[in-house]
Amino acid sequence: ASLVLLAAFSVVTGLAYPLAVTGVARVLLPRQAGGSLVAAAGAPAGSRLVGQPFSDPRLFWGRTSATAPVPYDGRASGGSNLGPTSRKLREAAAARLDDLLKQNPDAKGPPPVELVTASGSGLDPHLSPAAALWQAPRVAWARGIALERVRAIVEDNMEGRDLGVLGEPRVNVLLLNLALDRRFGAPPAPPAPAEAAAPEARKE
Repeated sequence: ASLVLLAAFSVVTGLAYPLAVTGVARVLLPRQAGGSLVAAAGAPAGSRLVGQPFSDPRLFWGRTSATAPVPYDGRASGGSNLGPTSRKLREAAAARLDDLLKQNPDAKGPPPVELVTASGSGLDPHLSPAAALWQAPRVAWARGIALERVRAIVEDNMEGRDLGVLGEPRVNVLLLNLALDRRFGAPPAPPAPAEAAAPEARKE
């Protein structure tokens, strides 16, 4: 009798139930069940639920990812588990902060904290509006367009609180970068290192 019950419940809970839930999801919520994929030029560009490690100066960068060795790896979702007294965490944050300041010499003020720290899942695809706007001068300079036009793109892609009360206003980094490409077309090639001007010269 025990073996019969084991076999029956294995079929019901391990096979029939997952297939039923998947089938209902595919019918009622096909986009979400398929991974909430975002298409660009007829091909998948990523998921709106999982961040990507953008590093091109012409694009907005998301949060650092705590998944290792591959960033934004859904199979290894989780935080670093390093506490505020961790020397390793302090050194990693200091290195990220130093790199952000070097790569964004025209930004106003210190970078928002989420650009220096990872999320609890290591997969967060969003930034606060402040973190996106902080990067706008670099994106504008790298693309050779007016800062006001880049800021307008950020403001157009801000998402409000869910149901008006849950969470905080945010910007999806993937959708923001795709909006940049749609609005301004293929960005020009970045300047060669010898052509990169010092921050003081760039402001003139």
